[in-house]
Amino acid sequence: MSALEKQLHLGRLPPRPPLPGGGGQSGSKMRMGPGRKRDFSPVLWSQYFESMEDVVVENDTGKDISFSFHVEFVSISRDWGDTFRIYKSGLEGPVLLLLHGGGHSALSWAVFTSAIINRIQCRIVALDLRGHGETKVRNPEDLSAETMSKDVGSVVEALYGDLPPPIMLIGHSMGGAIAVHTAVANLVPSLLGLCMIDVVEGTAMDALNSMQNFLRSRPKTFKSLENAIEWSVKSGQIRNLESARVSMVGQVKQCEGAASPECPKAIVEGIIEEEEEEEEEEEEGGGSVNKRKKEDDTETKKEHLYTWRIELAKTEKYWDGWFRGLSNLFLSCPTPKLLLLAGVDRLDKDLTIGQMQGKFQMQVLPQCGHAVHEDAPDKVAEAVATFLIRHRFTEPIGGFQ
Repeated sequence: MSALEKQLHLGRLPPRPPLPGGGGQSGSKMRMGPGRKRDFSPVLWSQYFESMEDVVVENDTGKDISFSFHVEFVSISRDWGDTFRIYKSGLEGPVLLLLHGGGHSALSWAVFTSAIINRIQCRIVALDLRGHGETKVRNPEDLSAETMSKDVGSVVEALYGDLPPPIMLIGHSMGGAIAVHTAVANLVPSLLGLCMIDVVEGTAMDALNSMQNFLRSRPKTFKSLENAIEWSVKSGQIRNLESARVSMVGQVKQCEGAASPECPKAIVEGIIEEEEEEEEEEEEGGGSVNKRKKEDDTETKKEHLYTWRIELAKTEKYWDGWFRGLSNLFLSCPTPKLLLLAGVDRLDKDLTIGQMQGKFQMQVLPQCGHAVHEDAPDKVAEAVATFLIRHRFTEPIGGFQ
């Protein structure tokens, strides 16, 4: 199993061969005619979610505040405590609380959200976990399963108080593990269902040994968001271009300048040296040369402007805690359970036995990479919607059967 095949998330499993034009169900959209280029420009969250909120949780006093933003983002003070970014859609029905995989963000659920909101009555809450996306906490390095599970419970309490609506936890990869830990700890008292997407203890633990090699093989920086989106699709990390255009915005961030540790030192020094030479030429009156240097300086600044939001390599000490014992924890949850996989070969022994005993519902979605909900959002939405309707947790809409 190559490092690249494990891709971004911990617990990476061997993906299926890429489909033409980027693969997944959106392959037909991505296959262009001769001479036509694919559009790798980023897309705003508001194309898929109805609103965005920053939920502020004060861990010391238990106080919490939530701020709602529909289109325009307004900067707020974070003196009160930890701030968790969420994206929402829907007005009625059970809440689907979506937890992303390692290194991703709530935006990885964007296309899935549009798909499921048109199939069943439900409400979507997609959460940026600590250390990821736009969530800002006082200790972003603490990515233990216990801490992140408590975060989920705190956000639910902040949003709904003592009487939360029926909630189904849905998590991908790392997020799937956190969903299970949250459920087992009974941190969501109104839990009605649990769904893990492409995360299995046995294969996840096997994959951890080569994860550092994969992380070292990734580009450290990107010259633009478009460049990051293009890499994600061409590398196979996300096989659906539509999802990549909104999802990658939550995975990378702009370098913060010369003092930023995220920007390679050589690049920063190059920018500084050119700025100093510019000043010298201005003093000497070098008009045309100065103009050329400004152009070169602009080109230099345009390159390597984006880097990863989170350094996953530094989270290694938490990997074992996410996945060890996960299969039995999943099976022990008393709520109805759904497991979505990119391949049946991902099942470990405990889950194989549990599936044969009918302890959970399983569906395999072939021709997907590890980011199943991004590669095939319609198929995942259909599977989740069918699960919820079968258990009479919600009602179909728009003629969905």
